[in-house]
Amino acid sequence: GSPIPVGIDVQVESIDSISEVDMDFTMTLYLRHYWKDERLSFRSNKNKSMTFDGRLIKKIWVPDVFFVHSKRSFIHDTTVENIMLRVYPDGNVLFSLRITVSAMCFMDFSRFPLDTQNCSLELESYAYNEDDLMLYWKHGNKSLTTDEQISLSQFFIEEFSASSGLAFYSSTGWYNRLFINFALRRHIFFFVLQSYFPAMLMVMLSWVSFWIDRRAVPARVSLGITTVLTMSTIMTGVSASMPQVSYIKAVDVYLWISFLFVFLSVIEYAAVNYLTTIEERKRLKKRGKASGVYMDAVQAMAFDGCFHDTDVDMDLAGFSDPCEENEVRTSETNISNVETTRLKRSLKGNVGRIILQNNHVIDTYSRIIFPSVYIVFNFLYWGLYM
Repeated sequence: GSPIPVGIDVQVESIDSISEVDMDFTMTLYLRHYWKDERLSFRSNKNKSMTFDGRLIKKIWVPDVFFVHSKRSFIHDTTVENIMLRVYPDGNVLFSLRITVSAMCFMDFSRFPLDTQNCSLELESYAYNEDDLMLYWKHGNKSLTTDEQISLSQFFIEEFSASSGLAFYSSTGWYNRLFINFALRRHIFFFVLQSYFPAMLMVMLSWVSFWIDRRAVPARVSLGITTVLTMSTIMTGVSASMPQVSYIKAVDVYLWISFLFVFLSVIEYAAVNYLTTIEERKRLKKRGKASGVYMDAVQAMAFDGCFHDTDVDMDLAGFSDPCEENEVRTSETNISNVETTRLKRSLKGNVGRIILQNNHVIDTYSRIIFPSVYIVFNFLYWGLYM
């Protein structure tokens, strides 16, 4: 005869977990089937239905609905199997199950973690095609209900919807298929705290080297290397919790650009170091002081790791520079307390001038260019992906 109409309605109890690595989700739901079997009709003076447990299921015909793309599923059996069968006098049947199912969800991480994922759970008859069995939503769009307390740690559930369609198999034909669709929007605050904000701080920390004296080689090099290694650690931590996809994610764009800013701050000091060395050589050769009383700047830097600016050295004659402490220690022992106090006061007045004289033009431009470009990048990034 004609295909048997089987109505379906679903109540979603909970979404237990969503895994980006495995690209699946786990859902617990009540699955209810409605159909009419006149062979089960009976006489009832009060028109009351009869309710049975799962033991009667094996003795009558029931629809063979299964979950398409499911990885694993089970019917709850505590304290007994969560199966209910209700038969009405006119032969209408209600068959209800409480099931937990894990199914595939094909996710797109190109906008991660600013992404919205659309997943669906699909129901279909395994043996009976559309000529034998017709699956449909019992109450239309109202056939899908959810528990109001459903919440997820990383996602906000935007919507639940029910839809239907047909599926074709070359060997067996067309089948009715029902879809439980839901959209998940990711909470970004966790990733702001764990990835974006630390990356911003590391980029800003790398700019501190632009204000450090160019002669302080150990300070600027160690700061640059530390920020580079920290950025590498942040990037590794984000990648470890994500599937190894072949395309670039939004968080990768941000972290790699931030890493590039940190890396360029190290390269910036390499340029300052190199140009300063060349300037030292030219200045010493021009004044004819490359030998004798003045030591070559490159050789001096090799000994103590500091540049020796001749102008500053001449202005601060008799003052103990940190890099020349061993050379002047003997002469300082003969300076009286009054002269020492006068020297300190003179130094305080010349600190600003000394810093300006030792400030390379590249550092001056970097203090403006690096923050400006990074701010523009942030505006473009958040405007594009939000």
